[in-house]
Amino acid sequence: MKKTVENFIHYLKVERQLSPHTLTNYQRDLNQAIEYFNEQDIHSWLGIEIHQYRAYIARQHRKNLSGKTIQRQLSSLRRLYEYLIKEQLASNNPLKGLKAPKTGRKLPKAPGIEQIEHLLQNNDQDLLHIRDRAMFDLIYSSGLRLSELTGIDCIDIKLQDKQLRVLGKGNKERELPIGRKAIEALEKWLKVRGNLAKSDEQALFVSRFGTRITQRGVQQRLQKLAIDQGLPIHLHPHMLRHSFASHLLESSGDLRAVQELLGHADISTTQIYTHMDFQHLAEVYDKAHPRAHKKK
Repeated sequence: MKKTVENFIHYLKVERQLSPHTLTNYQRDLNQAIEYFNEQDIHSWLGIEIHQYRAYIARQHRKNLSGKTIQRQLSSLRRLYEYLIKEQLASNNPLKGLKAPKTGRKLPKAPGIEQIEHLLQNNDQDLLHIRDRAMFDLIYSSGLRLSELTGIDCIDIKLQDKQLRVLGKGNKERELPIGRKAIEALEKWLKVRGNLAKSDEQALFVSRFGTRITQRGVQQRLQKLAIDQGLPIHLHPHMLRHSFASHLLESSGDLRAVQELLGHADISTTQIYTHMDFQHLAEVYDKAHPRAHKKK
């Protein structure tokens, strides 16, 4: 079973070119399944039946794993069987139609417009602060993932066209618009970038050492900025992406356009922001409607 998983991971890495993070998730999910089935004296992926997978799901559920985690584990197993069928090593997928127990879907926290404005009003002329302003303005302007931000090279930015090219999940490229405020911040950063970046460095955003900034470095700088600005929330870069999506959807109502901008393969992933918008409307209703709240 382990050898099969090794071959599968190699296939995902070489032919599908999945990210190291995604490969780690696949490896972990499949190793957990191997451990369980070995305990049941099962040592081959072939011949495992649906009732045995139901028992596995029940065991995972008893371990207090969330429905989302179990669903991801089932997805990893399904992909493994699809690979086996493709390689003509298996004739059917025993997990077809099998679903994880549902759990409540948590809404992502998103800073409000006033909080975003307060965060990005930093006018410090220090090199790192100029860079930070450009990074965070760009995330909020274009709805970037953290990995997309750190992966941007100077050649990917077309300020005259107000466009940005990013490499998203699954190595899928997409062109994104850049807002006016972000363009201003980027122009300011590009004027001084050469004072920090090494001569042969292609990355748009660099660390104080002159090389491409890491994802952890971006997280730390955003946390520092939030503390310096006195914001009462624990900020991480993905929350700026959430704010981009929820504010854009609230203004436009165009779910398909937001899906394209975010680079979501499945629109159901984007639909969570419609729930966020409804939650906002519900809060307004509860506060304002005369028969929705108790009289004082």
